[in-house]
Amino acid sequence: MSNYKFPDGFLWGGAIAANQAEGAYLEGGKGLTIVDLLPTGEQRRAIMEGYVQSLIPEEGVYYPSHEAIDFYHRYKEDIKLFAEMGFKALRVSIAWARIFPTGEDEEPNEDGLLFYDRLFNELLAHNIEPVVTLAHFDVPVHLIEKYGSWRSRKLVGLFEMYAKTVFTRYKNKVKYWMTFNEINMLLHLPFLGAGLVFKEGDNKQQIQYQAAHHQLVASALAVKACHEIIPDAKIGCMLAAGSFYPYTCNPKDIFKGMEKDRESYFFIDVQSRGEYPPYAMRFFKDNQLDIAMEPGDTELLKAHTVDYIGFSYYSSRTTSTDPEVNKNQTTGNVFGSIVNPYLEKSEWGWTIDPLGFRITANQLYDRYQKPLFVVENGLGAVDEWNEEGQIDDSYRIDYLGSHLAALGEAIKDGVEIIGYTSWGPIDIVSASSGEMKKRYGYIYVDRDNEGNGTLNRAKKASFDWYKQVIATNGESL
Repeated sequence: MSNYKFPDGFLWGGAIAANQAEGAYLEGGKGLTIVDLLPTGEQRRAIMEGYVQSLIPEEGVYYPSHEAIDFYHRYKEDIKLFAEMGFKALRVSIAWARIFPTGEDEEPNEDGLLFYDRLFNELLAHNIEPVVTLAHFDVPVHLIEKYGSWRSRKLVGLFEMYAKTVFTRYKNKVKYWMTFNEINMLLHLPFLGAGLVFKEGDNKQQIQYQAAHHQLVASALAVKACHEIIPDAKIGCMLAAGSFYPYTCNPKDIFKGMEKDRESYFFIDVQSRGEYPPYAMRFFKDNQLDIAMEPGDTELLKAHTVDYIGFSYYSSRTTSTDPEVNKNQTTGNVFGSIVNPYLEKSEWGWTIDPLGFRITANQLYDRYQKPLFVVENGLGAVDEWNEEGQIDDSYRIDYLGSHLAALGEAIKDGVEIIGYTSWGPIDIVSASSGEMKKRYGYIYVDRDNEGNGTLNRAKKASFDWYKQVIATNGESL
């Protein structure tokens, strides 16, 4: 693994999200949002799937997002550390409810707008490009209560208003945008992905795909607004990626793998190609799904496609049509997968597959012929202090190094990659489990699963390793 030189101007950096890092959950006029209702523990998964008992935080329950790692107050300290590593970009999200606390306020919340002004100013002062996601698992709770979230067409116009507000405010500061984070998560964790709450008797599939249509229309309107308000900006979509391997060469397994990939590609097909693919129309028909579309939707989707494809990659997945094989499932990953006997797993059961990263990048580029942006990739692990008072996270260096080498190979394959922002350059609250002990960062945050700790920051071994990777533009790999 040698001779990797990434393109000139490659955007090296890291990625965090408002809902997992900022904290200050009601400070500065912010309204409640999805993640503010997600506790740690056994309840969390059911709530993320849409089985929500309460739309207000309950007494005596610990919600890790409420303080998170307090990035809201400590962003200057953290950005200074990112700059020390040599970051060229930091991916963040704007909390929708900081800008419009209810989602339908007549005027935006100036305190919220000022926070992101200060954040972007600080990044730019350190020559770090902000890469901004408009909705990262984020819907104001008021819109869930009043309209049922994205099941209602009403949210399309409200999201467009929010997008236009932040494009206008930050047009001189932000040149890279994304619409919805991991938009395909709507099918797997519908409350987390889209604020969808289900009650007994609901046709979940109908609600999910109707909500998906509304998000796709809202995404197109955001692309339109971005191109009009910030003509020199680039705006992309974002996919939770990772190819499905068939377990055997049985044609039935091959076909099932294709179908599982299409579940996710569907969203990007619409956002990148500008139309519903024929396989989706057949799927709707076969499953008696009647997706309400308004006049002009088809033309809007076609006219306003994304400039690039953002994606996360953590692991590949494996699928089978054999009921016996299907009993051997991995744990932890949101996307169901059979254990792949050729690959190792992380402490949380996520398959470790660097070559799969190269495969996924090639498949996306073959499919869309648009620039790709790797906006999440990383290893969640338990990090412990050694006797020398250091955190030797060589396992993380191994994971990231092998994945970056695979990305280097994808670039040699001819895949156009804008940049690489690894997930969680600083420890943050895990989206899937709500844990702090599942750490991704180059920077340790003193915080445990119960919310105890000083929140002090400390460098891990991977800090200097990634600093060297960036300084050599990948040649040190």
